Parts: sequence; C-alpha cells; structure tokens
Amino acid sequence: MTTTAGSGSAAVPAATLGQVHGTPLRRTAEDAAARAVEHLLARQDTAGWWKGDLETNVTMDAEDLLLREFLGVQDAKLTEASARWIRSQQREDGAWATFHGGPGDVSTTVEAYVALRLAGDDPADAHMARASAWVRRRGGVATARVFTRIWLALFGWWRWEDLPELPPELVYLPRWFPLNIYDFGCWARQTIVPLTVVSAHRPVRPAPFALDELHRDPARPCPPRGRTASAFTWDGVFQRLDRALHAYRGVALRPLRRAALRDAGRWIVERQENDGCWGGIQPPAVYSVIALRLLGYDLDHPVLRAGLESLDRFAVWRETPDGPVRMVEACQSPVWDTCLATLALSDAGLPADHPALLKAGDWMLGEEITRPGDWSVRRPGLPPGGWAFEFHNVTYPDLDDTAEVALALRRLRHPDPSRIDAAVARAVRWSLGMQSRDGAWGAFDADNTSSLPNRLPFCDFGEVIDPPSADVTAHVVEMLAHEGRADEPATRRAVRWLLAEQEASGAWFGRWGVNHVYGTGAVVPALVAAGVPDGHPAIRRSVAWLEKVQNDDGGWGEDLRSYPEPDWVGRGASTASQTGWALLALLAAGERDGQAARRGVEWLARTQREDGSWEEPWFTGTGFPWDFSINYHLYRQVFPLMALGRYLHGNPEPRAAA
Repeated sequence: MTTTAGSGSAAVPAATLGQVHGTPLRRTAEDAAARAVEHLLARQDTAGWWKGDLETNVTMDAEDLLLREFLGVQDAKLTEASARWIRSQQREDGAWATFHGGPGDVSTTVEAYVALRLAGDDPADAHMARASAWVRRRGGVATARVFTRIWLALFGWWRWEDLPELPPELVYLPRWFPLNIYDFGCWARQTIVPLTVVSAHRPVRPAPFALDELHRDPARPCPPRGRTASAFTWDGVFQRLDRALHAYRGVALRPLRRAALRDAGRWIVERQENDGCWGGIQPPAVYSVIALRLLGYDLDHPVLRAGLESLDRFAVWRETPDGPVRMVEACQSPVWDTCLATLALSDAGLPADHPALLKAGDWMLGEEITRPGDWSVRRPGLPPGGWAFEFHNVTYPDLDDTAEVALALRRLRHPDPSRIDAAVARAVRWSLGMQSRDGAWGAFDADNTSSLPNRLPFCDFGEVIDPPSADVTAHVVEMLAHEGRADEPATRRAVRWLLAEQEASGAWFGRWGVNHVYGTGAVVPALVAAGVPDGHPAIRRSVAWLEKVQNDDGGWGEDLRSYPEPDWVGRGASTASQTGWALLALLAAGERDGQAARRGVEWLARTQREDGSWEEPWFTGTGFPWDFSINYHLYRQVFPLMALGRYLHGNPEPRAAA
C-alpha cells in the first residue's frame, strides 16, 4: 500500500473492515448512495442536462482580459472580477500553477501578471513583486512558451521576428502532404488556422505600460538563439524550416498571400457554431475573433458579435467575501456530464423510466450530430452520427462522448424506443468507421498519428495530434460489447490492442484523465464486458497494481506529475473521482468482496459530505498530458456514485450477440 502526504484519514484497521462507525458496510454504502442520488438529481437542469464547472488555470482568464484590451472592449466590472479570481489563485511564492497543488509555471505566471497589470495592480505591490521576481529567477519572459509570447507581441512586449513563422499558405497543403492542417488534432487546427492570419499581419496595439520587470535583462529581452541542431536531426530540420519560412515572408507572392488569408478566413467562418463559438472551446474562439478582426470584420459584424457573446458564456460568476469573482472555463461539458450522470444514477438503482433519466435521454437525443465535420476528411464516405462534448459543436463529435451516450441511452425505458435504437445504430456505425488502422480509436479523428506536428518550434504547448488512446478505445469497446458486438472482428482487434498496451506494472496510461488510475478504471470494465475473463493474467495484473497503489486511508489518488515523472505513477492524495475509477476496475474484475474494494467503499462513505457530495480540489481531468489539466467539478459526484451503485447492485451486463 502507498502512504501519500496529504492523502487524508489514517488507515482503517483490519478488524473494522466491513463496518464504518459500527454500521455494516452494505448499509453504509446504501446510505451514501442515496445521499449522492439526491444531490445529483437536485443539480439537473430543467432542460434535462447536467453540467459541472470545468476549471483549468488562470491563462483562460488572463487571455480573456488581453483579448478585450486588444479589441478595445474592456469592462471595469468584468475586469475587476477576473482580477480577483486571478489573485486568489496565486501561490505563496508569487507564481501561478496549472493545477491545484502543482509547481509554478512561467507562462501561466507571466500571463497572470500582465492581466493584473491591465487590471490596475501596481508592480510594486507585494503580490506583484513576488511574481515578477519569480519569473526573473527562471529566465524571464524568454523562457515562456510561444503562445504566451504571441500575446505579448500583440502589444509590442515581444518582437514578432523572434517568434516562429506560421504562414497562412498552410491551408493550401494537400491532405497527403506532411504538416497539412488535418495532420493536427482538431483542437490544434482550430487554433493554428486563425494564428496563421495573426502571424501574417503581425499586429501591434500600443502597450499601456512596459514590462521590463519580467525580463532578466530588459536591454536584451530576447537572448541570442542557441546553437543550431544538426541537420540530420528532426530539431535541426525544423529549425532550418522555420528560418526558411521567415525568409519566405519577404518574398511571398502578394496575390497568393491575399488568397491564403481570404481562404483561411473562410475556413474559420465556416466552422463557427450556431452559438457563435468555435468547436465549443475557448482558445480557438479567442484566436478566431482576433483573426477575423484583422481580416476587416467590424466588431458589430454578426460573426464577431456572436463570437464575443459566446465567450461571455464561458464565464462562471461566484460571490465571495471579497466580492464577485469571474472564472473563465476553457470549455463546457454538458453532454459528457449528462451521460455520466445518467449512468451513475442508473447504476445506483434509479428506475429506467424515472422522469429525470427520461428527460436526460430526450436532451441527449436532441444533441445527436447528423452532419459531416472535419473527421470526414479522412472518412469521406462515412455517414455522420454520434455526440460532441459541448452544448454547441456539430463539427467535432468525439468517440468518447459517443460511446458513453450510447451506453447511457441503453439504460433507459424510453416511451419511444425506436428513437434510441436509431440513434445508437448511427453511433455504432460511425464509431466503427472511425476505427484507426491499428484497431484502436482516437478521440476526434481516425489515424491522426503523424509525429511531425509535435516537432514544430511553434508547438511547444501540449499535444497537437490525436492518436488512439487506451481510455477512448476502452469506452468504444464497452459500447460495442453492450450492443452485442463483442465477438465481431473490429471489437476483437481493439481488445488485442488494449491487451498489448498494458504497461509492465499492470496499469494502462490515461490520455484524457489522470492518469494510470483513470486508464485502468476504463480498460478493465471494457475488457470484462468484451468477454475477457476476470482470471485473465492482464486483469489479475491490473488488480495487483491497484492493490499496491491504494493509499493507507483506503482511497486512491494520482498526481498530475505522473505524466512526466514515473515516480508519481499511482501516487497522490486520495480523491473521490480516482477512488471511483479504481473501484470500477476492481468490481469489474470480480473483487467486490476483496479487501481493497471494501476499503475503497469505506473511504467514499467516510469522506462524503452531509449534502451527499464529495470535496475535490485536485485536478483529475486531462486536456493535454501534464501541460493542460482540468478539474471537472462533476467528476467527484458521478464516479463515486457509479462505484457505490455497482458495489450494491453489480456490474451492468452486456447484451448477448444478436
């Protein structure tokens, strides 16, 4: 067992296993599940959906203020509320982190500092002086990522010439050519296309103040380039490519450049959603608004007006003793939250025709995507189907949401079952068509596996490609198994892929959740549903790993540092969501009466709050492994309830093959 600093309560003595405060464990689990059900039902919107806050880091808030400064649409009340939130997230050492309890991050700290200066904070104030000193000790602005320095360049705080070149002619590269825009993951291409417009224009809005205090040497803010890597290495190749693109800028044919800018603008506008956003994600929306403004769109133009209004919908306002705060979400997760809530309530024993579940089902059915999107570039003949993550995003459905929504819909006793049959059939057809060549699934695209985009000097922040992952593949396999397709060739190929992806420890890597606990919690139930016996060596290895990394308090946790640092794998403060994931794996593996599972259930019951919820400041969701982390505020409610429900009522049974 693992003992982790800050992991919570002391270990439960073996003599008390099976009881919590003298109450038999089953009764305790039933009471905890009942409270959790009541809490979750009370959070459902009248339209049928659930949505928890999606918390990331203060770069979202800082860039929102920078955008408004660039466009000249500042609002004093909004600025102060955002600044109050940014200040509240500062660490004692003056820095800002990218996740709760994490280390300071230079780029995040630079952006937070600049935003606070725009809000009127004095650089001599104690909190500001600590921040600037922390940045200087780590090399100053020059050590920040490219995206941060792009924001600074918009105001003349950094030279455009000292940034990687990104020509708009990129939109003309054919689909078969390396580094065409469809070699990037959907989130990256939505950002890169507008940034080609920004890079071509190199705009500078006069800065309201200097930022000398963020440079180690203000007289030389941009240090000389380091040594050029060998031309026989990828780093050397891309360094030379970037220099060639800088040179090309001076000789680019003006008609071609104008045409590329025009077509990039058309590409952006064509992907604007009905609510004005782009893909339901805040970062592409921000850059798209800037790009279109540079292309001549007036702020009152319907496209820009809708875009700016959509950004306001990413804001979460809260009252605090110090005044209102405004936190900007990077994205919103209603489809994901609703299908998970539906599954959790069903696992907990809510009737299949309960009004709350039927209302959720109708809402999910209304969110089905029925038109082709960017995914069809690689699958041009595939009919559309499936679901996206957000309220409005018809361009980028994803396999994760599609699988979980299909599983959730099948739990319902709907008055019109033909609607569910048809929607799930379309989802299964689309999912099978999106299977990659290796037998697995990525989140948004098929075969989005080229490693070249990650090597570009421009791409120094997180994943920019979408290769297959164990967690997404597991969810699709679980859906196929519950549709009676466990023995079909596509499913068996995916099962073989999952078995081959198991790590030597017995765990699976988690791409979209933290981390090996998440991956293992997804894969084991899928393998068992697909017919892998719980006595299979892969299943037994995963059980042994979960038992090994269980914290002394009975819960499970894994810190985000497990992505870059192997010593953190399976280690971290116990959290409700990660304990839920570990229990889902153990219960699927037939370990309901095992000591580890019982201690996990006890931990959930012991740490539940009186209102039926769990507290969880830790970030257990993943946008980009290590680089961009997420605290899904509903995870702490749905996954513990799933685990309690399956402990009490057993695992959902897959359908028999037709």
